[in-house]
Amino acid sequence: MIIPVILSGGAGTRLWPLSRALYPKQLLPIFGEWTMLQDTVQRLSGIERIGPVICVCNDEHRFLVAEQLREVEADTCTIILEPCGRNTAPAAAIAALMLVESRPGALMLVMPADHVILDRKAFGDSIESGLGTADAGGLVTFGIKPRSPETGYGYIRAESGSWKPGAERRVTEFVEKPSQERAESYLASGDYFWNSGMFLFRPEVYLAELESAHPEMLEACRNALRLAKRDLDFLRLDEESFAACPSDSIDYAVMEKTSNAFVVPLDAGWSDVGGWSVLWDVQDRDRDGNVIRGDVLVHEVHNSYLHATSRLVAAVGLDDHVIVETADAVLVASKEHVHEVKAIVDQLKMQNREEPLIHRRVYRPWGSYETVDQGERFKVKRITVKAGAALSLQKHNHRAEHWIVVTGTALVTVEERRVALIENQSIYIPVGASHRLENQGEVPLELIEVQSGGYLGEDDIIRLEDNYGRL
Repeated sequence: MIIPVILSGGAGTRLWPLSRALYPKQLLPIFGEWTMLQDTVQRLSGIERIGPVICVCNDEHRFLVAEQLREVEADTCTIILEPCGRNTAPAAAIAALMLVESRPGALMLVMPADHVILDRKAFGDSIESGLGTADAGGLVTFGIKPRSPETGYGYIRAESGSWKPGAERRVTEFVEKPSQERAESYLASGDYFWNSGMFLFRPEVYLAELESAHPEMLEACRNALRLAKRDLDFLRLDEESFAACPSDSIDYAVMEKTSNAFVVPLDAGWSDVGGWSVLWDVQDRDRDGNVIRGDVLVHEVHNSYLHATSRLVAAVGLDDHVIVETADAVLVASKEHVHEVKAIVDQLKMQNREEPLIHRRVYRPWGSYETVDQGERFKVKRITVKAGAALSLQKHNHRAEHWIVVTGTALVTVEERRVALIENQSIYIPVGASHRLENQGEVPLELIEVQSGGYLGEDDIIRLEDNYGRL
């Protein structure tokens, strides 16, 4: 059996403003109907021996991850919550430790959640090609056939030989991101592949290599898993133990140190979606070379990427540009410099602004809310509660709230009183009163919330009871 281990811990700052720390690129529908995480799961269909998915993610993303896996009916083994980021090697070690105990004899297929692979059949064929080597104890990685002398990727050098799809070759070295001249020589040689960051191996083989190269990392992972706690459908790693774990990638921690690494060539329309210019490169373009998403009008615009999410975007007389609009931010950059968007994100963080962290619409396990307007002593939100869902029983020390139902039926608890509200009805919640909002109907509940008070921060929530374990 092959157990997919999907790593979904990244923040995706290079795709700001669409990608935010609390709603990163892997949880967004970058290319179509499904999110990148959902696409990662769905491309596994058709591969024989595939078992239930293990997903490793950030604690703050847990409900979004669980909901997205549910939407694609993923057979999920468990969702592992990392209390802090420690790169890919510890994440893989945690999954391997679990599998050694629960599924002896299984193989691990480690994949990032934020990659694009256009040719699913070629992907599946390459996985099948690596099974024999992995079953025999080899550590298999998948090398992307280079399409150009790319300087933004790491490379894998294989033993000399002719390129054949799916034919594994022993790895001779891993190479850092090269200069342009060196990348051109790599492309010409035929022995170098882009490093995809995907791996296939037996859990016990990976753990043995990690024990040899980084015993302190493995020990920290063992402690974090031994002291882990179940939280609803999640496995929450011990925070202190995992924080003490060294941070390193699978490449650095294991693959560069082992003599047992093999590379299987993969030519399947792969991209790691490392920035907006990459999205322009891998998507279908119109006759002027433009990729257009959303409500966009252009005149004399060429070879550009234009993405609107909440309003009309109009562009005139531009070449080789990226324009990305969200409800609270607009990015305009030349494709040549769009990789420097992280500098803007860093400035926003230094100013303690919310734009690097969240969108105007914020998702919660019960639904979502969107800030419509705010001033010095008031804030207006649009709240959507999923059918059958309920907010926590809570109270606020600094604000009062007024709820007006727009659509659906709300069951509201205020102290000892329970009131059913329908469209156009409202209720007032005083400062300090315990209250809860429930949707016991079969359609989404939408309401307007008007907050008033001297402090309106999201941390002014005291949860008394919660269906989602957020006390």
